[in-house]
Amino acid sequence: MNIYQLIGRNIEITDAMRSYAEDKLTKLDRFSDQIVDAKVTMSYDERLGGSPCKVEVQVNVPSGMVRAEERGADTYAAIDLVVDKLERQLKKYKGRMIAKRAEGAPAPEPELPEPSEPTIVRTKRYVLRPMSSEDAAIEMEALGHAFFVFRNVDTDLVSVIYLRHDGDYGLIEPAK
Repeated sequence: MNIYQLIGRNIEITDAMRSYAEDKLTKLDRFSDQIVDAKVTMSYDERLGGSPCKVEVQVNVPSGMVRAEERGADTYAAIDLVVDKLERQLKKYKGRMIAKRAEGAPAPEPELPEPSEPTIVRTKRYVLRPMSSEDAAIEMEALGHAFFVFRNVDTDLVSVIYLRHDGDYGLIEPAK
C-alpha cells in the first residue's frame, strides 16, 4: 500500500514508527484489491492520560474512502487498533461492492455473504425547546448522552451539541 502522506502532530515520527505503520497497512491489501493509497496522521496529547497517542488513517478507494481513528497508550498500540477497525470496514466495503455488482445479475450465489446494512430500530420524538448551548450541554450531561439536539435560543436554528474526545464540546449548526 502506498502511504502518500504521513503527518505527525506533537510527535516526531521515527523510521521505526513509519516502517511499523507501512507493514501493518500493507496487510490491508488482502481485504480489497481496490485500495489506491492512504494518509496517516499520528498525534500525541499528554492531557489525555492513559491514551495519549492517536492514529488516524484515511484509505482511498475508487468510489470514495474508508477512514478510522483510534487511541492507544503508545503509537504502536494505536496503529494495531486502527488497522483492526479498517479491516472490519474494508470487509463491509467489499461486501457492498459485491452486492452492487450482483444487483444486475440473477439471484446471487449461495456462498456470497449477505452484507448487513444498518437499520433504524427505534424512533424518538420530542419537543425541541429553545435553550442556550450552555443549557443544552447541562441537559446532555444530565441525560448521560454524547450529543443533544435543541433549538438554539440565540439563532432560532436546530442545533446539535456533542461531547468531543478531548472532553470539550462541539456545536453543529446549519449554514444560513
